[in-house]
Amino acid sequence: MEKYLPILRISPFFKGLSDGEILSVLHCVNAATISKKRNSYVFRAGDSTEVMGLVVSGSVLVIQEDLWGHRNILSKCCAGDFFGEPYAASPGSILNISVIADEDCEILFLNVQRLLVSCPAACEHHQKLIRNLVRVLANKLLIFNDKITHVGKRTTRDKLLSYLSAESVRQSSLSFDIPFNRQQLADYLCIDRAAMSAELSKLQKEGLIKTNRNHFELTVCNK
Repeated sequence: MEKYLPILRISPFFKGLSDGEILSVLHCVNAATISKKRNSYVFRAGDSTEVMGLVVSGSVLVIQEDLWGHRNILSKCCAGDFFGEPYAASPGSILNISVIADEDCEILFLNVQRLLVSCPAACEHHQKLIRNLVRVLANKLLIFNDKITHVGKRTTRDKLLSYLSAESVRQSSLSFDIPFNRQQLADYLCIDRAAMSAELSKLQKEGLIKTNRNHFELTVCNK
């Protein structure tokens, strides 16, 4: 597990813990690693889980999909990001999301239930982890709130501008990369890809944006 420490140190779940405490925690929560190939499933909707996943290399997509293959991307998790926390913390709950590898990846599974019981040793780092878990869950709620804000807009143009504006603010720059390719962005915003591409072209012609693949530059007009 020592080889994952560079990623674990920067993860919000392990904030404030020393390397020794992190390794102790991994043992406590029965940490186990798996490798997944691109486009393979990590979790499937309809299953239940007692573990949450931490991406230690590569990336995964958290998605909802219907029987006809329509995909709604909820979020993308890269190295250091978690997924599945709410379900792992609620025993018996059924997943209404799937998690799929966006590229070859390694994932660390942690048994959350081991955190939610009293620690016999009353160790300080156990209490830190519980506080960190609450922060991780709260941040996930904020991420989903952002998505609701974007997809709640009435038009494709408004959805795009809402998302790009939020990303600019989050990254504190008018020039930034987004984590999605074009199809993934359309799936995230719940819009048709062709309509989105047409709207992006219009926004470029109007001088509001410049874009190349997943890189965007925004222009703010001062009135």
